[in-house]
Amino acid sequence: MDDTFGIEYTPTALKSSSWDENALSQIEYVYLYWVDLGNTRRCRVIPVDHFKALLRSKRPAVGIGKVGLGLVYLMTANGFTGIGEYLYTLDTSSFRVLHGVGEGDKPVGALFGYFQEKAANPTNGVRVNLCPRTVLCGLERELETKHSASFLIGFESEFILLKSTSPVTPSNVHQWSASAAILRSSPESRCMHAIAQALKASGIPLQMYHAEAAPGQYEVVSNPLTPLAAADALVLTREVITHTAASFGLHATFAPRPFMYSAGSSTHAHISVHNPPNLGTKIPNQLSNYEEAFLAGILDHLSAIAALTLPTPASYKRVADGVWSGGTYVSYGTENREAPVRLTNAASPASRNFELRFIDGTANPYLALAAVLAAGMIGISGKKKLEMQDLKESSAAEMSDAGRREAGITKRLPSSAKEARENLQRDQILVSTLGGDLVDAFLAVSEKLEEALNPEGEDDDQLLTRLVEFY
Repeated sequence: MDDTFGIEYTPTALKSSSWDENALSQIEYVYLYWVDLGNTRRCRVIPVDHFKALLRSKRPAVGIGKVGLGLVYLMTANGFTGIGEYLYTLDTSSFRVLHGVGEGDKPVGALFGYFQEKAANPTNGVRVNLCPRTVLCGLERELETKHSASFLIGFESEFILLKSTSPVTPSNVHQWSASAAILRSSPESRCMHAIAQALKASGIPLQMYHAEAAPGQYEVVSNPLTPLAAADALVLTREVITHTAASFGLHATFAPRPFMYSAGSSTHAHISVHNPPNLGTKIPNQLSNYEEAFLAGILDHLSAIAALTLPTPASYKRVADGVWSGGTYVSYGTENREAPVRLTNAASPASRNFELRFIDGTANPYLALAAVLAAGMIGISGKKKLEMQDLKESSAAEMSDAGRREAGITKRLPSSAKEARENLQRDQILVSTLGGDLVDAFLAVSEKLEEALNPEGEDDDQLLTRLVEFY
């Protein structure tokens, strides 16, 4: 009897470009987005007539100061004055007609780009290796061209609706998946309905939404896309969420755990590994060689990956044992929510995927996925085998030291952002795969950002307000 289940998605079915110049007739403004190294979403708003003129120019791009990638955090640290400029070149394949953002009745256009050196030849502009989107794009292409490996990624976007940020006050209190969280005509229900409508109208594939366990907490689940497209869609999903919440007088925060008496808030990623055609089809309840090597690579480097996926001190308020966050031990388990990597739908080759539970809303999605793909590529290129047991029936925290050693569980996740940065600095294989310049810049920004979010002299309530207003 065939007991497989789940919807089958394939990378080839999702690769068509979304660009259609006729879509410009629907809009008046284009929002050109990027996400800096500190995970701030930034944009330029361009009237559509000027955008059309940009498209006709020799080098369709907008000049942006080098501080735009987040180096502004270093200005007081090392005397950096923000000298120099990049060209942010338009990636028309990322274009969407985006609803729920901007003023007026009309939707806006939304797209992303790549940072390039301004002095480079227009026909072969040199991309900037500090651009998170560029790095993710390069890794995705390298995995496809060198290893014939392709991936699909879907995100669970968790967030909390607040009616006040000072003091931090949730919009409501409810239970996990409780229908009472979406009572007809309540502000929360109307807000969530508007978010869903905007995402659907924008062509961002929505699976479902529901209430989560923390006060005011909700989750939006999207269908899988290829890595770069998935990161783009997540950024736009967050834009729709924050804009829509604001229109209802609410503040949406992606902070990891604002209320320590309840569950945390994360950005779980579901990633499926698709075999090259010459390796045949996957079989139930048995990882393919590529799946095994990919997972082994992630587990080998997870303590360093955390610097990019759990980048702030607030991240480690969520990471704990026994609270469904994925726990603190580097491990994986079939349908185990107490492991940082959950293997789900193991018996269904078409829908089998790894749920990565070690990503939260303070992480830049391009950097987070780049770190995951880089570690996975190290595993695939080295044909690594798993040296760790599948925790199907227990959590690592419940096991004895001897039991964990026997299961091959010998590492823990870092307990602080500082420790995570130190782990990344030591992991030279991962640093080399991601690019040393990018890692150096990220580490510097991360350290400075930690100081900015935790200034001396502020009490816990003030620090929490700062956090939820920043993220």
